[in-house]
Order: sequence, then structure tokens, then C-alpha cells
Amino acid sequence: MVVISSSKTENKGAFRWIYVVLPISLFIAAAILTAVFYAMLPDEVAYRFSGGEPTHVAGRGGVIAWVIGLQFVFALIAFAITYIVTGASRRLEVEETELSRTLFTVMGNLMALPQIILLFAMLDIFLYNAYQIKLIPIWVFAVVVLALGGFALGYYFVRAIRQTRRQQTNSLRE
Repeated sequence: MVVISSSKTENKGAFRWIYVVLPISLFIAAAILTAVFYAMLPDEVAYRFSGGEPTHVAGRGGVIAWVIGLQFVFALIAFAITYIVTGASRRLEVEETELSRTLFTVMGNLMALPQIILLFAMLDIFLYNAYQIKLIPIWVFAVVVLALGGFALGYYFVRAIRQTRRQQTNSLRE
């Protein structure tokens, strides 16, 4: 016998896919990029450069396994951390607020920063080996991405602090 309850089930502290949408999207983008370039890559792929010239080569399969594997690991870490933290907040019966959802979203999607840099490095490797095109140095791209990520984090933390203060002020008035 199946009993259907009319009461609404609460999803306090529930895991939401929005918390890890960027890491998963970047993993999928890396897989698509690999599929597009795979046939154009030589058997020996240059992956390290000095002064725009290749200094190290490796087998095509090995390079692809590394870059796709690292993207998968970053996405998996983002998922695991977010899933564990949301599960802990649910078990500890922490009240879910807009602030906690924002923090979970920032926390889970933070793994996208190294993934973006890795995706750029992968694109640089693929373009060089397929068309002999070099992009800007990876360290320049990494500095820009990390600086933008720092600004974004600063924005969300200032917003979180303001929201917390506003909630404290409202609770003191009551």
C-alpha cells in the first residue's frame, strides 16, 4: 500500500546543480574541444613551449588523457565538496538562506578558475599542433583569470557581509 502525503517536503540544504554548473560545463566543453581537434593532432603532441617553440612532446593519447582527466577531477572535486557541505548543513539543520545558497554556489563553482586556465592551455596545445598558432602566454591568461576571480569573490563576500549585517539589524529590531 502506498501512502501519499499531502504535506510539502522541504529541501533545506539540498544539493542543487547550479552549485556546480561551471565545473561540469567546462568539463563538457573540454570533451567537445577534444573531439573537434582529435583527428587533427599528430601522434606526437608538443605540450610545453619556450619562446614559442616546443620543448617537450608526448603521445596524443597521453596528452588528451591528462587534460580531460584533470578537467574531470576538478569537476568531481567541486561536486564532492558541495555535496558534502550541503549534506552536512542539512544534517546539522542549518537554516537555508539566500546567503547560504550564494555561498554554496560560489564555493562549488570556484573550481572553474583552474579549469578555465586548463581549458586555455588545452586550446593552446591543440591550436599549435593542428595549425602552428600560439596564443598569449598561459601565465598572462592565468593572471587575468585569477584577478577576475578575485574580484568576483570579493564582490560576493562583500555582498554576503552586507546581507548578514542586514539580517542582524532586522533581528535586533524584532
